[in-house]
Amino acid sequence: MPLVITGLNTQISGQRTEGRAMERRMILAALAAAAGVGAAAWAWFGRTKTLSDAEWDAAFATALPPPAGPMRTYHLGHSLVGRDMPAMLAQLAGHAYHSQLGWGSSLGDHWTGEVNGFAEENAHAAHRPVREALASGDYAAVVLTEMVELKDAIRSHNSAARLADWAALAREARPDVRLYLYETWHRLGDPAGWLERIDADLPALWEGQVLRPAMARAGLEAGVIHVIPGGQVMAAAVRAVEAGQVPGLTRREDFFTDDIHLNDIGAWLIAMTHYAVLYHRTPEGLPAQLARADGTPATPPPPNAAQALQKVVWQVVTGYPASGVLKG
Repeated sequence: MPLVITGLNTQISGQRTEGRAMERRMILAALAAAAGVGAAAWAWFGRTKTLSDAEWDAAFATALPPPAGPMRTYHLGHSLVGRDMPAMLAQLAGHAYHSQLGWGSSLGDHWTGEVNGFAEENAHAAHRPVREALASGDYAAVVLTEMVELKDAIRSHNSAARLADWAALAREARPDVRLYLYETWHRLGDPAGWLERIDADLPALWEGQVLRPAMARAGLEAGVIHVIPGGQVMAAAVRAVEAGQVPGLTRREDFFTDDIHLNDIGAWLIAMTHYAVLYHRTPEGLPAQLARADGTPATPPPPNAAQALQKVVWQVVTGYPASGVLKG
């Protein structure tokens, strides 16, 4: 009997050892699989071709020709697009437009259809589902907007890949469509500094990790994607305001409802920026008084502030080759 018991104990012990070994092999296999996914993601961002400095400069060496007239425009994004800014832009340009919005939504969220706040943000007459809209070829200009925090969008939402996907979808239906990436901004209280982030993020993130790899993506016939430099205009406007150069405005908070979202004056300023980029015209002399999307009068910039801000817009837009607008 002792021999039997010993043999049984040995057998059980062996089974346990084998079970633990199998468990370890399964864990290692799972880790290897996860590493493979991570490696694949890293391969896209770490080793995928990106535009060199020379290629980047060449892409924007020639400005776009000014459009012949109003361009039907589509906006894809979130609350930094909002309802009011596209409506203000349409009043300035006389064009028709549609949009799809979400709460803090990334280009990847819109791509998969998992858009937080979809029902609430698109409960208005200007909404048109993005895939239907782009596949229609109805829009001469398409403005794409990435989420904030941009670093999170790049790391977790495949920003460059999704920008390339949307560009390809739009150009498949309409090869001559004008594509734009709307550069935005971060929270006023960003620990790295609000102005400092805007200055640094344009070359490092917007251009370096989103636009360059998207435009260089293998096999993509998306052509050049131009930039609407919203963050750059906001930063230049804030610097002018804080230097006492804009009558009636004294601080950066004068453009915002909170630490990131635009008030009427901020929406007006960004509408002017879109207008300057899309239509290659100075916004100087355009109306200070516009309406919100619901038709109610928006709060205009203070007297004499509009012209100063419009000059800032034009200086920034014409001083940035990726806008596609010639210096004038």
